[in-house]
Amino acid sequence: MTATTTPIQYPTALGTSTADEIRLLGHDLAEDLMGKVSFGELAFWLVAMRRPNPGELKVFEAVLVALADHGFTPTAIAARLTYLSAPDSLQGAIASGLLGGGSRFLGVTEDTGKFLHRTIAEHDGDLPTTDEGWDELALAAIRGQREQKRFVPGLGHPVHKEGDPRTPRLIAIAEEAGVRGPHLRLFEAIGRMSGTALGRALPLNGAGVCGAALADLGLPVDLLRGFALLARTAGLLGQIAEERRNPVANDIYMAVDRNAIYVADDAH
Repeated sequence: MTATTTPIQYPTALGTSTADEIRLLGHDLAEDLMGKVSFGELAFWLVAMRRPNPGELKVFEAVLVALADHGFTPTAIAARLTYLSAPDSLQGAIASGLLGGGSRFLGVTEDTGKFLHRTIAEHDGDLPTTDEGWDELALAAIRGQREQKRFVPGLGHPVHKEGDPRTPRLIAIAEEAGVRGPHLRLFEAIGRMSGTALGRALPLNGAGVCGAALADLGLPVDLLRGFALLARTAGLLGQIAEERRNPVANDIYMAVDRNAIYVADDAH
């Protein structure tokens, strides 16, 4: 008599496949999703485990567009230089650009979302219903960060010092779509109160407003950097495609290499 063993199972609510069918999120991939669901809608659905409504999808896809490419940023340069060094490794070039998504580039989206979410969660009582109320909450939040010697994520931009053009546009899209919620309202108030709290007004940057918008969509704030990386993947692929058409990576490399000078390290 042989013992009956229970087969090992690995549960998932995402994708499975058989010899003649692929199922994703409980649907037939080929028949129910392909040609009927946009990539942006699917990306939202895969994380939130629910389909976005039209307003949510409009804001979500606007965020992806806003974060796709910003020109010759460090992430783009890293991807181009990696492709120069290893043109046989497209995946390595894209990965090198994505690995630079941190506290200064791309990661600000998640950092801002977390900061706003924490501020709202820790607020006692009902949330404000007026701009004045949001300004008061924002002022306290900025001062709290300053007391802890921390930067306020989402404030300031190295190029758009008078205002990031993405910020008012995304806020307007969220308003039109009916999903301008507490995170965006608090973020706007932080912009209004930055001068009072810091001594000089700083613009709200695009990465920060994207984090606020994504948080208002109910997406997990601990995963917001992933959406920034998703958007930037498209931009990096574009950068590499342009590098193939019109190479500049070798010029960047040579400019640095030919202008490098030796300076003795006093520490040694």
